[in-house]
Amino acid sequence: MQGGATPSAADVVVVGGGVMGTSVAFHLAEAGADVVLLEAGELGRGSSGKPIGGVRAQFSDPANVDLGRRSLELFERFRQRPGADVGLRQHGYLFALPTDDDVKLFAQSVAMQRARGVDSRLLTVAEARRLNPYLSATAYAGAAYSPRDGWAHPGAVVAGYADGARRHGATVVTGAPVTAVEPATGGRLTVVTPSGRVTAPALVVCAGAWSRAVGALVDLDLPVEPVRRQIALTAPLEPAPPTVPFTIDFGTTYYLHNADARGTLLLGASEPGTPVGFDVAYDPAWEPWLRELAARATPALADAPLAGGWAGLYELTPDHDALIGEAAPPGGTGARVLYACGFSGHGFLQAPAVGESVTDLYLGRAGTPAAHGVDVSGFDAGRFGARRSRAEANII
Repeated sequence: MQGGATPSAADVVVVGGGVMGTSVAFHLAEAGADVVLLEAGELGRGSSGKPIGGVRAQFSDPANVDLGRRSLELFERFRQRPGADVGLRQHGYLFALPTDDDVKLFAQSVAMQRARGVDSRLLTVAEARRLNPYLSATAYAGAAYSPRDGWAHPGAVVAGYADGARRHGATVVTGAPVTAVEPATGGRLTVVTPSGRVTAPALVVCAGAWSRAVGALVDLDLPVEPVRRQIALTAPLEPAPPTVPFTIDFGTTYYLHNADARGTLLLGASEPGTPVGFDVAYDPAWEPWLRELAARATPALADAPLAGGWAGLYELTPDHDALIGEAAPPGGTGARVLYACGFSGHGFLQAPAVGESVTDLYLGRAGTPAAHGVDVSGFDAGRFGARRSRAEANII
């Protein structure tokens, strides 16, 4: 259902029609739940609207490695389940490491990743430059690389999961912002939108950068803040760029990879000091700063002609790691509230596995041999009150 009236009842209401919400809706519906997905605008127009999203399993935290590795498996099978071409290109992720200490840190991560089934490895600078000849020959002490990583198209993933959810009986309602959540009888909640009210015993908050406001409707504190991130696109370059891995300067978060248009590259970085807010206007004034980063990391691209860019929202938590779990029933209603948000730039690449894990939580099989997903118990939102912040190092 696009727009229109909201069904009056369901087993589960999923709030958010980005990659996380559609993945959760698909996996729940596939497992037999009667699902209603509510999206305030159009599907994938929030944080999932970026043109290309990276997919990787190179993390420093074992749970993030497991989520990335499992999601890669599911991305590779996406044509068969749920059934869509998402433009997956597995040209690898290459972390360029500026210092010897960075190399030591990644050596520990690589050993852990390999023990968990990830084909990552350390490289010399010369080996890294054979994969990406734009890299500086003098700015780095080494690199880390995994050939199975790469990138895909978030819009195609959102559409694929939404279509798959509908085939399993889910109802997808767009143009339906959630304005209130009210207690209902029988351990249920009523979710209120301008297009109608739907009552269900379970609610899943997957609203990305808007999750804190949705959580507040059920007295749930989800410490998520929106921060703008920008990318720039080069004009077609001559000679045309070679195919390079998704390459990241670990010291500055400057990154680049091939764009869709022939002969073009995508350049980006996390700009320090960006204020919290929902501004998604691309600001060309950031381009000189981006060029400074490029001059150090990829000198040949320092003066590359730029052809505009794009801005979107990161959904940041205090420790830049996800919030996944189940909250206490709001107001003693007995209704269930689950959440999957705050991925701090990792949401697209982890969404397939998180959809499985949230379904495990909903079905009560998390932590049992029947579980299909990854153990996400360490991502609960209560960790901040309990002073259990996580420590993921591989953040962009």
